[in-house]
Amino acid sequence: MNVTGGPHCLCLRCLLYCLCYGVNEKPTYLAKLSSVGSISDEETCEKLRGLIQRQVQICKRNVEVMDAVRRGAQLAIDECQFQFRNRRWNCSTLESVPLFGKVVTQGTREAAFVYALSAASVAFAVTRACSSGELDKCGCDRNVHGVSPEGFQWSGCSDNIAYGVAFSQSFVDIRERSKGQSSNRALMNLHNNEAGRKAILNNMRVECKCHGVSGSCEVKTCWKAMPPFRKVGNIIKEKFDGATEVELRKVGTTKVLVPRNSQFKPHTDEDLVYLDPSPDFCEHDPRSPGILGTAGRFCNKTSKAIDGCELMCCGRGFHTEEVEVVDRCSCKFHWCCYVKCKQCRKMVEMHTCR
Repeated sequence: MNVTGGPHCLCLRCLLYCLCYGVNEKPTYLAKLSSVGSISDEETCEKLRGLIQRQVQICKRNVEVMDAVRRGAQLAIDECQFQFRNRRWNCSTLESVPLFGKVVTQGTREAAFVYALSAASVAFAVTRACSSGELDKCGCDRNVHGVSPEGFQWSGCSDNIAYGVAFSQSFVDIRERSKGQSSNRALMNLHNNEAGRKAILNNMRVECKCHGVSGSCEVKTCWKAMPPFRKVGNIIKEKFDGATEVELRKVGTTKVLVPRNSQFKPHTDEDLVYLDPSPDFCEHDPRSPGILGTAGRFCNKTSKAIDGCELMCCGRGFHTEEVEVVDRCSCKFHWCCYVKCKQCRKMVEMHTCR
């Protein structure tokens, strides 16, 4: 699961491959993004080959925001690899193929997950940049003020999620919208992009600080904050597990996505949708970059879930070897102030798929 690139890699190709290229188009501009040391001026935006003109214009108008988008790219990769670490497809990235290969060019539930996570990561990273004072264009959410119905005072810096979501919608969705929203894949991408952003919007939380003598809470000031991105990833992964297979249908003059199985209840704006069944990901497919197979993957001998050797290895069996691992043990706190541990060595069994 290597995320590699040239000496000036921004890792932006990783995120933007998943969310910005049009249906059936090669994400040529992503390689350009990943080889640029910094997107620091309008001229750089012009050099990002593959961007549609409206994306170039957005880049030029928001050059200062692009570093936050870059951080969102890495955030999306890391979270995808964490969420899928125990599955046959584990968000592997290789320098020799476009990010995630053909997995996200097909209308599978894995593509649905990647699009949703990527749109969410842009919104999250841009919002965080607003709150931290990095951007002149935005700051804290000033619409949150006064006294709440619960009696506490709104204060502090509430996350400006409205700005982050709006930027994600304009930059991420524009490629699909510029072609019209008539194709089933464009509708799928747009729906999942919005579902990813709603994973943040619908899970904003209230954080508070107490003020008073000896820590009493005579006065409490609160602000609205985004959930940790790990929670966002968990939510989108749950939506992946319950994703709805859909098909394009014309209702009046409008084309919409509806469940392929009429017995299933309609999906909501927060649910993920997909068009095509996923491959089993068992074997390496040279014709499909990104489908690397599970040979050599670690598996859990005692698990009956997807990380278990029977399912992970697709019935091919597995190798077992004993390896020595070194762990910290017998840790003690010493005044003041450090923890000292011993190093303990033990032999453990490791299992890898044939």
